[in-house]
Amino acid sequence: MQIIDTHTHLYLNQFQNDVDLVIERAKNAGIDKFIFPAIDSSHFKDMHELRNRYPENIYLMSGLHPVSVKDNYKEELNLVLKSLETHNYVAIGEIGIDLYWDKTFLKQQQEAFEFQIRLAVSNNLPIVIHCRDGFDEIFEILDAEKCSKMRGIFHCFTGTLEQAVRAINLGFKLGIGGVVTFKNGGIDKFLNKIDIKNIVLETDAPYLSPVPHRGKRNESFYVTYVLKKISELYGLNEQEIAKITSKNALEIFNI
Repeated sequence: MQIIDTHTHLYLNQFQNDVDLVIERAKNAGIDKFIFPAIDSSHFKDMHELRNRYPENIYLMSGLHPVSVKDNYKEELNLVLKSLETHNYVAIGEIGIDLYWDKTFLKQQQEAFEFQIRLAVSNNLPIVIHCRDGFDEIFEILDAEKCSKMRGIFHCFTGTLEQAVRAINLGFKLGIGGVVTFKNGGIDKFLNKIDIKNIVLETDAPYLSPVPHRGKRNESFYVTYVLKKISELYGLNEQEIAKITSKNALEIFNI
């Protein structure tokens, strides 16, 4: 059974002491591909070093996370642009709008999102969207930038059924992680109304651990808990869910 963790930050400090064990634990459970989203240029080196150790298993995105959009965002975007000239990436991400902590840089976040969508389209790459308290702002930009080459994933989808349908109609899959196991997560109430062909699995490790590990460090092995929950919601066995969601991920990232 092949499982793909489409969104995991195993290059962060939380894994510096045991990342090889974390990867081995995941691989032993059938998780053989790990997609690393970018945050900002300060993490590029660590991402590439880990990928070089596991070239058959790890794939990288390039991009500027909305929370990392600060006064120097144009310099950061230029580094994203230059990174595409020297390395192979499977997506631009994670990018988007995050208004949860602070709205100070909303305009800059919007500019960065638009720039990176166009960069992805011009390089025929999917985008991976980070959305926190920003669905309206994100859909406004996606509607304006809509084109046949625009596609990707709404990472850690936590919206409504209506927002899910809108995202899918724009050419996106839904990244489903630990939130689906939360008692008040919300998406478990309607997820089975979404065709499984529009779903991919993720952890967002080290964040958002699924039940029964909620509140602790997340890791890619825990995508098996997400798989189990989705299997229950759809009434399909885990092997079938793994097969379909992995096929979805392989197609999106062209790997």
